[in-house]
Amino acid sequence: MRFVQFEWSGRKGVGVEVEDGGDVVDVTEADPSVPHNMRDFIDGGHRNLLAAQNAVNSGHFVLKREKVKIIAPITNPEKLLCIGMNYIDHCKEQDCPIPEEPVVFSKFNSAIIGPTDDLIYPEETKQLDWEVELAVVIGKTAKNVPVEKAMDYVFGFMVAHDVSARDWQFKNGGQFLLGKTMDGFCPLGPAIVMKEDLRDPHNLKMWTRVNGIVKQDSSTNQLVFKTPELITFLSRFMTLKPGDVILTGTPPGVGVFRKPPEFLKRGDIVEVEIEDIGTLRNKVV
Repeated sequence: MRFVQFEWSGRKGVGVEVEDGGDVVDVTEADPSVPHNMRDFIDGGHRNLLAAQNAVNSGHFVLKREKVKIIAPITNPEKLLCIGMNYIDHCKEQDCPIPEEPVVFSKFNSAIIGPTDDLIYPEETKQLDWEVELAVVIGKTAKNVPVEKAMDYVFGFMVAHDVSARDWQFKNGGQFLLGKTMDGFCPLGPAIVMKEDLRDPHNLKMWTRVNGIVKQDSSTNQLVFKTPELITFLSRFMTLKPGDVILTGTPPGVGVFRKPPEFLKRGDIVEVEIEDIGTLRNKVV
């Protein structure tokens, strides 16, 4: 199933997309006991999944796509974690060694916006950059998880855009956090695709396009540390909770390492896409 959060008729709900970009089955209308936000829905486990499947099977409670606003699939994770330098080809692009352990940083929830929301260009930066990323959504509490069981703790996957202000990340005193988590710097969506519905999350094509021109073109098969290794590593240091999100890193083609460097400007349309999951399309304003 493809899970979404949406706004319709003055309320927020959890739904299932009939198909990528298609109509939405309103799970919260079908079963009023189902939470109206994705974090609590995931935390409810099998009971909520069964309610969603029953709603889909009923053939009712379908909302036309044009009548709903699709928002970020999850807006309030306890943790929004990011992994740097996690693509083999991206390390080569920077002429940097492949990390021996995951490089971890974070974003704040205030960075999250939806798959079609405008991306506001902050006055504080002159070097706004793009990064397509595969995002992992945790399905149940995980602590000290062995790698062979780590996928049992995954609810699903979505597309993330790790927007970056490179002048703050690399200059201005190397303020990495400020360069990564300004407001709007984490578009998510368009849906959370359950892991069972992806043939192989670690062999998916991925792209970034700016005004229709391809800037990034790679595959998740280039990941240095795949989902099981990341969950095992992170759960050594912190307890991962249902709804937590892990951005797994970006492939080559980012603007800052182009020759000459390229950066986003107001009016640009940025599309980040991952095969079998979907596309985020945000206008820079």
